Amino acid sequence: MAAGRRDQARARARSRSTLWRVLDAAELTPHRCVSWLHSHDPEFDAQARDICPLSMHALRFFQQGRLVIWVDEKTGLQMLQRTYPTPPAHPGTPAKREQEYIRHGGRVLIASLVVPTGQGRWHLGQTRTSEDLAAHLADVHRQLPAMARSDGVVDTLTTHGSLAVCRLVAAWGNLPYDPKTLRRGVQRSTFWSDPTQKHVCHLTPQHGAWLHQVALWLSVLARRFLKRGDCCSPADFTTRLLDYLDVYNTHHAHPYRWTYTGQPLVRATPFSQTRRQQRQGRAWFSPRPHCFERALYPPRLYKRATSQLTMDITPCGRTLGTSPLASRTSARPG
Repeated sequence: MAAGRRDQARARARSRSTLWRVLDAAELTPHRCVSWLHSHDPEFDAQARDICPLSMHALRFFQQGRLVIWVDEKTGLQMLQRTYPTPPAHPGTPAKREQEYIRHGGRVLIASLVVPTGQGRWHLGQTRTSEDLAAHLADVHRQLPAMARSDGVVDTLTTHGSLAVCRLVAAWGNLPYDPKTLRRGVQRSTFWSDPTQKHVCHLTPQHGAWLHQVALWLSVLARRFLKRGDCCSPADFTTRLLDYLDVYNTHHAHPYRWTYTGQPLVRATPFSQTRRQQRQGRAWFSPRPHCFERALYPPRLYKRATSQLTMDITPCGRTLGTSPLASRTSARPG
């Protein structure tokens, strides 16, 4: 940029340090670039304003007898075994993990996030067909307590709007079910997204996966378990995964503090207000907040109502999980 200004006849020459101070004052980082995807869905804003309040007011909704659940799948869970075992880390030396590995196949995890508590329910299998999703939803509905209303949020995957899901919604709400009138996807989505029903399904907009709150739960799973995975067999992978999920639900689960309302944070918003919205979000943007930031923008106490909600949602004191192995108590760290 400094060389370009020197080459321009009418531009005033500036040094690199001067340009850097100008960019730093404006909080511009031209040397950094991140990927993003623009959604061409004309109903993006309307759908975002429909599902974001479910995340923001999930605790209040639960106290009113309304339960919010997010459902999604994580495919391609690789069961990897390192060719040589990972040696333990020593002081001043990071752990060394072998690059070569042996594959034992893959698995599919269908997960449901109970938004008021941050706990999850899961179904581990080899496929993600509509029958697998229907079996998972039926098990989740059977284990959760009876509520006056429930709201489920799913993405636009084809299996999420299958006839099997419509059959479940009709059975839960005692609604008439006629497969002949549900042949098209538009008809099925209209059927189970009717706000007057007891059990309502909401769709995320196209290219709006970042609005899916269960993606936060799956990202924690990827960082804490899958990234460091080392299993010797499919059975070992299944045991370790279910133990991790059980320990997470017991000791680490908490509701996520969702602040996005569906309104743009940058467009038609002053820059100073945008920074304030970011600081009041779910997590700090800097690695370590300054003292004045802690005083002006203290973290919200989102764990204060979790223990009582966990006791109300978890049936008979058991941990959340769809597998018998998940009901065990493990001392393995999360």
